[in-house]
Amino acid sequence: MIAIKLGGELLLPASLDEARAIAGDVSRLTARGERVVIVHGGGPQATELSKRLGIEPRLVAGRRITDEATLEVMKMTVAGRVNVDLCALLAASGVRAVGLSGAIRAHKRPPRVVAGGGPEPIDFGHVGDVVGFDLELLVSLGAAGRVPVLACLGLDPESGAVFNINADVVATQLAAALVADKLLLITGTPGVLGDVKDPTTRIPRLSRAEGKRAIADGRVGGGMIPKLEEAFGALDAGVREIHILGKLVPGDLVHAVDQPGHVGTVLLP
Repeated sequence: MIAIKLGGELLLPASLDEARAIAGDVSRLTARGERVVIVHGGGPQATELSKRLGIEPRLVAGRRITDEATLEVMKMTVAGRVNVDLCALLAASGVRAVGLSGAIRAHKRPPRVVAGGGPEPIDFGHVGDVVGFDLELLVSLGAAGRVPVLACLGLDPESGAVFNINADVVATQLAAALVADKLLLITGTPGVLGDVKDPTTRIPRLSRAEGKRAIADGRVGGGMIPKLEEAFGALDAGVREIHILGKLVPGDLVHAVDQPGHVGTVLLP
């Protein structure tokens, strides 16, 4: 099983060539018998719509604060526009994609201290912590040759409340629940960089200990911190390899699967 996380930035007009390259590679992977599940975000689309509606986005350490109005925006963009557009793009490459909402179970996240967010607990509003997945549904879709495409919104199985969840969190926990062979986190950067301003400083391989040192000494910051922290948890749960990738051209995704470290950064225990 291969789990893939796509950032919403890939469906912006400037990145559509990369998105088509990824869709083509997903088609190649499924054609050779790989089972694939996709989780996607929609941050840029949500930020764009929020500004159009006069809602100022609030971020702490790369994480979005989700008030009532922002939750409505996330429903419209992530579970709506982005999910539909991504499924259409995949279908155009021959992928039998199925857009899903409701396969992620979640409870409200209590206030807590987060790395890069200061010493005080942060209340993220309508943000959830994953408590489970409808694995029976996902496995049955995979067995039927379908590719589940999950929007990163969770449902409380008791109250029916809807929660926004960071797509990296969903993808890493889903990969752990499925005991996936590989988790591919596709972002706007070509991997973990020694110098965030210089893409030639890509680090091909990074152990858990090396990643924690990079966070502690400040070489890694912003949105990369939660990516690495969630990735470490997925490694602990049995995921064999986690790849942080970006700026992809046709064939890169397949190379990442077949030749770890060829593109992006592969995280290892």
